[in-house]
Amino acid sequence: MQTIFGPINSRRFGSSLGVDLSPALKQCNFDCLYCELAPTATVDAQSNTVTVEQIINDLREHLSDKIDVITLTANGEPTLYPHLSELIDEIDKIKNKTETLILTNSATLVDDKIFNTLLKLDQVKLSLDAISDDVFKRIDRPHANIKVDEVVKKVQEFSKVYKGKLFIEILFVHGLNDTKEEIAKLNEALLDINASRVDLGTIDRPPAYPVVGISYKELHEASLMFDSSIPIHIASRVHAEPNNSLYSEEDILNTLDKRPLTMDDINLLFDETSKNRLNKLINEQKVVKKAVGNLEFLLPDANVKRKRKK
Repeated sequence: MQTIFGPINSRRFGSSLGVDLSPALKQCNFDCLYCELAPTATVDAQSNTVTVEQIINDLREHLSDKIDVITLTANGEPTLYPHLSELIDEIDKIKNKTETLILTNSATLVDDKIFNTLLKLDQVKLSLDAISDDVFKRIDRPHANIKVDEVVKKVQEFSKVYKGKLFIEILFVHGLNDTKEEIAKLNEALLDINASRVDLGTIDRPPAYPVVGISYKELHEASLMFDSSIPIHIASRVHAEPNNSLYSEEDILNTLDKRPLTMDDINLLFDETSKNRLNKLINEQKVVKKAVGNLEFLLPDANVKRKRKK
């Protein structure tokens, strides 16, 4: 059974070669409302597994120096794979300069063995959709005995000892975790998480249940509710309609000071006159570029920020 897919050109992570740790069926400790896979009863362990040897053999056939990341994922939750630590060790032997990345829902971080296993990876992306217990249960539909407060605490703890690139992903579902109250709780939790980037997204594939996402405009509005010290990135472009607003130079500096933006964001938010003003600020070195992971953000130069705050 084939365990490798891709490579996929990911805007956030570069050229990604996927490794499916549950290729035969969905095995997950969540049954998320927004999942693109069919609804399935949750589990806390894999009953159908592939061997480390098969995965490594498949990986050898597809790995090349053009791959930026080897992405460990699954039809479900990849950290349920029982040989994960051994697999990472074997991948490290053949990956050369390619980095390892896992996409996990964070719940198994409460297990010390998995917590320590993930520390060996070059990049980790943790999902954190809600802080309130009722919202968490409604969106992520977790397996019995998974408590969101324990998960959040472990995410915060992990972020302080992990040495690689840590990404947090929040996926918004209309009418559930997009309220001001829930965003305020997410903001408070994120202030105690050392993340390289926090990606805000929404539903962009047909979901398992009858729920809908929010628009790019609503994602942008949500991003402004987070503290400016949190490295927010709007990851989703679904339903993105150009706003094409007019920004003065001061407006541009204010906007980028509050929330650094990528050029994708700029193209959706700024009209042509505003883009010309932005280019002028870049040429004057009042606005600079900063790489975070595979993305490039625009923000005011540190000296400009200091002068404006005096």
